[in-house]
Amino acid sequence: MHQILDSHKEEQIVPLFRLGFRPFFLLGALFSCLAMLGWLGQLNGWLRLPGIANPIWWHGHEMLFGFCAAIVVGFLLTAVQNWTAHPGVRSWPLALVVGLWAVPRCLLPWLGEGSHILMALDLVWLPLCAWFLARPIMVTRQWRNLFFVPLLLVLTLLNGASWLWRDDGAMLEHLLITTVLLFSTLIAVMGGRVIPFFTARGTGQEKAAPLPWLERGALAALWLIMLLWLLLPTPWTTSLYMLPLYIVAALLHLWRQLRWRPLTTLTHPLLWSLHLAYLFIPLGLLALAAQAAGWPITLSLASHLFSAGSMGAMILGMIARVSLGHSGRALQAGRRITLAFVLIILAAVMRTLIPQFWPAFTLDGWNLSGWSWIAAYGLFVWVYTPILTRPRADGRPG
Repeated sequence: MHQILDSHKEEQIVPLFRLGFRPFFLLGALFSCLAMLGWLGQLNGWLRLPGIANPIWWHGHEMLFGFCAAIVVGFLLTAVQNWTAHPGVRSWPLALVVGLWAVPRCLLPWLGEGSHILMALDLVWLPLCAWFLARPIMVTRQWRNLFFVPLLLVLTLLNGASWLWRDDGAMLEHLLITTVLLFSTLIAVMGGRVIPFFTARGTGQEKAAPLPWLERGALAALWLIMLLWLLLPTPWTTSLYMLPLYIVAALLHLWRQLRWRPLTTLTHPLLWSLHLAYLFIPLGLLALAAQAAGWPITLSLASHLFSAGSMGAMILGMIARVSLGHSGRALQAGRRITLAFVLIILAAVMRTLIPQFWPAFTLDGWNLSGWSWIAAYGLFVWVYTPILTRPRADGRPG
């Protein structure tokens, strides 16, 4: 592989904009804390955001298309440099993309969800990221990774639909759950690539050899579930006909994960955090199965097993590790980040179990979960701000 970066030119770039993971991980994590604080404030009547007439839409939309999408983009715009040996987007083009992401986040609570200008801005930044991602992939013919491009475009369509149907409660819930399943499928794809590798490297053991049929079956089942949610209405996706698919998908993903030797990671926070996060995928699928079977399981519980559980914990675990690796630092989690991993798991557990089994304490569960989330991602911002805003510790570009 040839040298893809000029060290002298790199030094002229503000460190925060030298690679996609830096601004999107830091600002995305910070935004998740502020958005969660705003959500708790509206839930408890502590504050009112003047532009938000539908707080439920704002909460779901911003956590998915604001926070999660930012982290995914930061990861992809960083990974594409490793995939293709072509420089990733950096400097002013990266600052432009970050600005297009940030402006709707900052102005929406004040200008309102009816602003067509904000909607247009919010629908621009993901296609632009898709272009930055597609260009080096097509030049180097890395077709295996090209599927991330249409994935970002589908995410843009779901974002647009959520703006248009924000006042239709049933339709909005369906769109948001579909988006959650899309992110969960992405986690399953990337998790299968990196979790076994990270586990082997961190524990000093040989990497678990994948079973091709299991890999294909687990991912195909999850892709099919996501596609059905994309194409069919809620009465179909929650019907008894979906029960076998949900159960099969859950068992395949549980079997898949167990082959990655999760018990060997108990002394490695950067590893067990990823394994626990992945476990929420089969748990979410089993919750969908129980709901389809007529059990008193809410769609909210199932969707938050994916979102607060798998997505929230996996994102925190991945950005903590990736930020260390790409900043030239040792892959070690200190006490504060280990505590953050515990807090994010607790946030998912409290958000799902308290409303389900103790409905009288639903608001308490939401509050405890929200504050736990804020503490977890707040710890990340505290610890990683100097890491993400300074040059690499080893002096290399990036």
